[in-house]
Amino acid sequence: MANLIPTREEWNQALIERHCKDLQEKFSSATVAVCGLGGLGSNIAIALARAGIGKLLLIDFDRVDITNLHRQQYKANQIGLYKADALAENLSEIAPYTEIKTVTAKITEENFADLLKEAEVVCEAFDNAEAKAMLVNGVLEQLPDCYLVAASGMAGMDTPNTIRTRKVMGRFYLCGDETNDVADTIGLVAPRVMLCAAHQAHTVLRILAGEYEV
Repeated sequence: MANLIPTREEWNQALIERHCKDLQEKFSSATVAVCGLGGLGSNIAIALARAGIGKLLLIDFDRVDITNLHRQQYKANQIGLYKADALAENLSEIAPYTEIKTVTAKITEENFADLLKEAEVVCEAFDNAEAKAMLVNGVLEQLPDCYLVAASGMAGMDTPNTIRTRKVMGRFYLCGDETNDVADTIGLVAPRVMLCAAHQAHTVLRILAGEYEV
């Protein structure tokens, strides 16, 4: 059987049938940045691409490692590749009409504003507390038109029911249990990380839809 990729028109129509035209137009015209492409970021990006987000900015300086494969959306034959490039390859198969821009540099205080200037929403998906704080403070202080969806607390085997989304302030949302850190528990287990990523992705979609309360 031939492996036929749907046309752009067929693809858009299928999304409209699931989301309705008005909502899909908002998704299709949006640009979202995903900062950090590990267990959170790779799952966030796939969820957003499947929803028909028009453009994704994928930012991560790291490469795929064998220890990533139990929770991150990469394949064994991608070990050693930059995560941004590997994820872009996977997304091209999942959602061929989503525009992808990759950055394999580290986000810093000096470059974040330029890297994120296109984004309407930024997803923070780092695994480093200092990097998280830098990005959160920078976006809130220097990108006044940008919404921020961050994460804190998704490690271990605790009940999934403690993962939640909280609106911290006007443009700032936080997903997770805000408690369980990798250092405190057995580590990162795929379903719990994916659940937090789903909260982040859905929060992005709600923001784009004009639904700002949680």
